[in-house]
Amino acid sequence: MAEKIQAIRGMNDILPDESHQWEFLEHTVRNWLSDYGYRNIRMPIVEDTRLFVRSIGEATDIVEKEMYTFTDSLNGDSLTLRPEGTASCLRAVTEHNLLYNTTQRLWYVGPMFRHERPQKGRYRQFHQIGVEALGFNGPDIDAELILMTADLWRRLGLAPYLKLHLNTLGSSAERAEHRQALIAYLEQHKDALDEDGQRRLYSNPLRVLDSKTPSMQAICDNAPRLIDHLGEASRRHYDDWRAMLQAVGIDYVENPRLVRGLDYYNLSVFEWVTTELGAQGTVCGGGRYDSLIEQLGGKPAPAVGFAMGVERLMLLLQDKALLPAAPAPDVYLVNQGEGAALYALTVAQALRAAGLKVIQHCGEASFKSQFKKADASGAVVAVVLGDNEVAQQQAVVKPLRGGGEQTTVARAELAAAVLAHLNR
Repeated sequence: MAEKIQAIRGMNDILPDESHQWEFLEHTVRNWLSDYGYRNIRMPIVEDTRLFVRSIGEATDIVEKEMYTFTDSLNGDSLTLRPEGTASCLRAVTEHNLLYNTTQRLWYVGPMFRHERPQKGRYRQFHQIGVEALGFNGPDIDAELILMTADLWRRLGLAPYLKLHLNTLGSSAERAEHRQALIAYLEQHKDALDEDGQRRLYSNPLRVLDSKTPSMQAICDNAPRLIDHLGEASRRHYDDWRAMLQAVGIDYVENPRLVRGLDYYNLSVFEWVTTELGAQGTVCGGGRYDSLIEQLGGKPAPAVGFAMGVERLMLLLQDKALLPAAPAPDVYLVNQGEGAALYALTVAQALRAAGLKVIQHCGEASFKSQFKKADASGAVVAVVLGDNEVAQQQAVVKPLRGGGEQTTVARAELAAAVLAHLNR
């Protein structure tokens, strides 16, 4: 027997017993985004490596340690499996000039890839739902994104389990001024920094404040705050954003240590977090990235958006029993005897044409075996076809759930008889 080949560690199969739950979430998300005027965009999984180096930043963990990068054996190009969606989306927008004299509200869903240590809710192939609002300057669109996400939590039943954290990262000049003050402060505590803190001290000091190491919490809490380095325009944007959220009744926590793991963010940043998933508590995160389109070669344009991890959303929905049961067919079509298989094919198609979900038994099996499968399928009704039914152009309708008597009906009356039982 040949050796079995297994999936790569951290890249998981989604099996039929679970995939219907993903379909439920995706259906809810599509309807939700349509209600807010967002249109779907689909980008390649593989991109030029330079796209992510330029947008995410060379000093980030993603570029330094986590990207799946390889050389194209045909032409020597350096290619990367996308680690996040925003850079790919804005590359497509720039390449196809989608912002010419207009704005865009876009969304996408699909797999992303990062070489991390797999753990609950965090995998090497993971799935994200991303939303990008492009060409909008003011804090009103930032507020709309918060309202949107709050609305999704309400639709999914997750609102009681999620809390909004927000912060501002100011402008690049303000961050540069704060960076100098932060490095000077952290140098005074250099010996107390953990391994990541030591590594990030000069390359990405803002990320040091995101440390979860208990011994570093006091250092991070007392570090210089970026908000104290904001100019008038940045502070006004932040104040107006918060005022809008307060006006519409959105509760939030101001978190001065909230940063994003990607270099391109500025001004508004936010996360929706939960305490129900242990350490992996961020379900959705985003913010503003007004310089990214220009970095990718496009005409300067403001941009803001967010991404949510599908796996973490699924974990939370499963934990709170908020997902639907697996869908069941209306009819399981049992058949046996000479000519029954062909008769069953035509009967099944007629029932489907009437709007019914039908599983037809295929292959040889006893009536007893078929009825076991019919019951296990969850079908409400079994339609039974044997030699007599074939000869008489009839069918037996046998209720499997909800009670009722078994009846024999003419083929022309079968769909109506099944629908009548389902509507009881």
